[in-house]
Amino acid sequence: MITVIGTGTGAPLAPDAAAVVAGAALVVGGRRHLAAVSGAVAEGAERIVLGALAPALDTVEEYVGKKLPVVVLASGDPGFFGIVRALAERFGAGGLDVRPGVSSVATAFARLGLTWDDAVVVSAHGRALRTAVNVCRARPKVAVLTGPGAGPAELGAALADEPGARVLVVASALGDPDLERVERVTPAEAAARDWGDAVSVVLCLDEARALAPAPVTVAGGFGGPGQWALGEGEFAHRDSMITKFEVRALALARLGPRLGDLVWDVGAGSGSVAVECARLGAAVVAVEKTADGAERVRANAAAHGVDVRVVEGVAPDGLPGAAELDDPDAVFIGGGGRELPSIVAACARRARRTVVVAMAALDRVPAVREALTGAGLDCDGVLLQSSRLAPLPGEVTRLAATNPVFLLWGTRPTTHPVSKGVAL
Repeated sequence: MITVIGTGTGAPLAPDAAAVVAGAALVVGGRRHLAAVSGAVAEGAERIVLGALAPALDTVEEYVGKKLPVVVLASGDPGFFGIVRALAERFGAGGLDVRPGVSSVATAFARLGLTWDDAVVVSAHGRALRTAVNVCRARPKVAVLTGPGAGPAELGAALADEPGARVLVVASALGDPDLERVERVTPAEAAARDWGDAVSVVLCLDEARALAPAPVTVAGGFGGPGQWALGEGEFAHRDSMITKFEVRALALARLGPRLGDLVWDVGAGSGSVAVECARLGAAVVAVEKTADGAERVRANAAAHGVDVRVVEGVAPDGLPGAAELDDPDAVFIGGGGRELPSIVAACARRARRTVVVAMAALDRVPAVREALTGAGLDCDGVLLQSSRLAPLPGEVTRLAATNPVFLLWGTRPTTHPVSKGVAL
């Protein structure tokens, strides 16, 4: 049997857990975990300081094969982004006796007096930081589990230029009566400091929205919208210059916006696509060339309670530069004149997953298709024609045709690899 003990945040081992440690033939854990239980470990027991996970698991397997008791020590709740997953995959969940402690996330929110059933928790420990950054951009209440190269400084640097009033709460050495620190800083302040290796968790908060407005039914803070492809009347727009809901429905299906993604809406107009992507959980940048259009996007985002970063500029020159913003997972491009192929090409070079283009002009289709395939994307598309029910005098109904729209999309044939890691 492998007993997995969460040491909690500063709490001493319970008497039953201390007894299990005393009876173990092998004790595995981080350096600080082993130091904390040094007095309880039997004199002849082997101790392994966790570094690389694979060699430690091999040694655990040797002891399990001999039916000798093994204890694995971890921080907080080892079943929450912790080592329980790796142990269960290797030895089976039935071979584990898990005794969780209080997680660093729960402790950090407790220090602030905040509930966390409406928070999103994302791990950057051994994983790409971009997902955590995009979740922080999109949601008002996020806990980030950090790791080497993905700590408060790196998170702050990525968020320093974001609009809004995000604050980072850096919780270090939680539970240590002498070293514990819980500090509120701006992203820029976080980026300018060396935080060392004692960081337990970082909270990213929009403090104006940090309190849930009503009791939460489903934990995690994000259940997705009840509907999408909203009617045009749900958005402020100018002279019907808005992506119609039929087109938007298929565009959203091809964009696939989700929590942790970054989406660009280029030539945003009213920002209907940007807002819908944000409602589905993505971080969104809307690029719009006119000042009144940019303000309209901001107003529509505010009306729907989502965060959309608006960049005023004329594409392709006005597109965010590589040093200014991360590459997007998906891009939607609406409208566009003679510059449309060059806009598509510029976006396609940077898109990690897909580019979707909506256009009314048949003449633009070949050049746009060439721009997508020229950037290495697999291209497909449709011509969308729809007729909506419309009333006629005499309480009868006719079909009113909407303008046909070409929708082309390019998909990158290979996905970007995502690194995996385990927090201990």
